[in-house]
Amino acid sequence: MKRIFIFALTVLVFYSCNTKSTGQSDSNKNESKESSYVNNFSGEKVVKSDDEWKSQLTEFEYYVIREKGTERSFTGDLLTVKEEGEYLCKACNLPLFGSDTKFKSGTGWPSFFKPLKEENIASETDYVVGYPRTEVMCARCDGHLGHVFEDGPPPTGLRYCINSVSLTFEPKDKP
Repeated sequence: MKRIFIFALTVLVFYSCNTKSTGQSDSNKNESKESSYVNNFSGEKVVKSDDEWKSQLTEFEYYVIREKGTERSFTGDLLTVKEEGEYLCKACNLPLFGSDTKFKSGTGWPSFFKPLKEENIASETDYVVGYPRTEVMCARCDGHLGHVFEDGPPPTGLRYCINSVSLTFEPKDKP
């Protein structure tokens, strides 16, 4: 019974952060994007062709960041980082999260309760797993980061569940 419970919990956690596309038609995706996409970024956007992104990113980074894929839980290299510093977008280096907002969620992905600046995060509702979730993206380059859920710690109650492969960690300079 314990094994069945652990298996069911693992599947639930995986699907709560999995973002691989299903057979949703392109017209449905476009309608959803038009009605739910939010981006309040005030700086200059980074726009590149697929070939330019492919030359900059590894195959797996491209899959996650540009094709909205996901890394397997508990495999990301930033999950256990405890140093002080900032987490930047892997694709365009926009500062996204601070180490002071990172927390151990137990989901298998780095989790944060708020971004450095709200305007650096874009969002969109997706229905990939059959129910609405809020996808989060880098507001400068629209790179896929992960999802945000309303089950995080105070003070925000939010859990930004982010793929390690979408981020670069920049340690704080020591005096």
